Amino acid sequence: MLFENRTHAGKLTGELLRDKIEDKENTVLLAIPRGGVEIAYNMAKVLNIPFSLIIVRKLGIPWNEEAAFGSIDPDGISYIDEAVVRYARISEEEIERVKAKELSKIKDRINKFLGGKEPEVRDKKVIIVDDGIATGYTVIAGINYVKRKGAKEVMVVSPVCPEDTVSKIGQLCDNVFCFYKAKEGSFAVGMFYKDFKQLEDEEVLKIIERAKREGLFYQNRS
Repeated sequence: MLFENRTHAGKLTGELLRDKIEDKENTVLLAIPRGGVEIAYNMAKVLNIPFSLIIVRKLGIPWNEEAAFGSIDPDGISYIDEAVVRYARISEEEIERVKAKELSKIKDRINKFLGGKEPEVRDKKVIIVDDGIATGYTVIAGINYVKRKGAKEVMVVSPVCPEDTVSKIGQLCDNVFCFYKAKEGSFAVGMFYKDFKQLEDEEVLKIIERAKREGLFYQNRS
């Protein structure tokens, strides 16, 4: 499977859910930035369901930040892959430094993208969206966060993810929808996109402003 770009992937993923969302009035898409924002926007156009953002961050190994050893949510609660920590010999001091750095980035993004106010999800059906799921730790942080905030139902949706990750995430939420469940031995989200250029903050803000004009940005905030 090869998606042209995130627009293509978002439209296909939206079509996957078209007949699976019964109560659209009480459903909201929450995108993990940056890449998930473009996916969620194109899903919102297909489904006519508004989207907003959930700001969670992966915890990257200090000397190889692309490789994650866990994730952290806006409350500062972290989810650690102890096997990776042991294998990479990451010290407790290094873990705490990375957590503090990523929590600061979360706060900055909440201010920059959401004006300092996160979306209200109490009693809502929440669909967490990303452009691809690898280890699943960032999504796990999102699932637990919206549950604590009172979400009535939590689903996870992504264009692509490994089969074993789908099973792992499925134990923590109500449903997982993945357009393509990868069986490849090695996995990187970018290998399933022809165009996987990184979105910049300004591009995310432009998508949000466009969605607001089109009535596709979730404005009910806490």
